[in-house]
Amino acid sequence: MPSRHGLRKPPFKACTKCKALVPQEVNKCPVCGNESFTDNWSGMIIVIDPEKSRIAKSLGIKVPGKYAIRIGG
Repeated sequence: MPSRHGLRKPPFKACTKCKALVPQEVNKCPVCGNESFTDNWSGMIIVIDPEKSRIAKSLGIKVPGKYAIRIGG
């Protein structure tokens, strides 16, 4: 659905606590339970096996899923 500026809303929003990416219609983060989200995120990492991923370990990701690399401005 286009916004008033003619741009589409991204398909995912990011949890402001753990950076998990979830569909726009989700109201509670399935990873951490947070209810605060932002559309202002960039970069995406998909973690399949957090135990074997050095990147997941360095980012503190313990649950498989999609995550924003950066949120906010």
